[in-house]
Amino acid sequence: MAAVEYEQWQEDTHLQSEEPQMYEITPDYVNMLTSPTDGFLCELEHNVYNIQFVNFKIRCLDEGQERVLFDLGAGDLPAPPPPDIGENACRFIRYHFGPEFLGIHNIGTTLEFTNGDYEVHNFRMIERHYFRDQLITSYDFTMPFVIPNTRNTWEMIYTKPEFTDEWKEALTSSPWEVRSDSFYFVNDRLIMHNRAEYNYC
Repeated sequence: MAAVEYEQWQEDTHLQSEEPQMYEITPDYVNMLTSPTDGFLCELEHNVYNIQFVNFKIRCLDEGQERVLFDLGAGDLPAPPPPDIGENACRFIRYHFGPEFLGIHNIGTTLEFTNGDYEVHNFRMIERHYFRDQLITSYDFTMPFVIPNTRNTWEMIYTKPEFTDEWKEALTSSPWEVRSDSFYFVNDRLIMHNRAEYNYC
């Protein structure tokens, strides 16, 4: 190898070694997170399947207390997002539920979504809830297959953790400090990441 070519090869190798290392965000990775994210772990354009959420409803499923708690399709609106969220407001939501929500044991959600021209295999949602930097609970749901160009309904049931009076007092006195990350995967590849904050005052 000529001296000039060798020097150029060394320079190119050095530049390559200084490039930041990129790591794929996997289900195992998000399941190891010990605190809520400060940003989003994927870009909007990663949603190559063009999955769009069009409606969302939350229900109390406790026996004798069944009722709708939030229904976007019926006109319920979330609280305004923080002013610094900017262009990511479409994937950030704030829920103001009130203290009675902490006494509910079973929650049902109905998520309606559309998808584009591609088949979706193993559509998986991992949702992790934190109070400050402590994990409260984590949920993991999978829809095996979604037909292209369809509108779909995804029903999920959550069993909430039981909170002591001390926990309830801490949660109700700390608006927006309960946070969650919802990660959506197709065949274990992250395509969407949504964030939420909760107020139980």
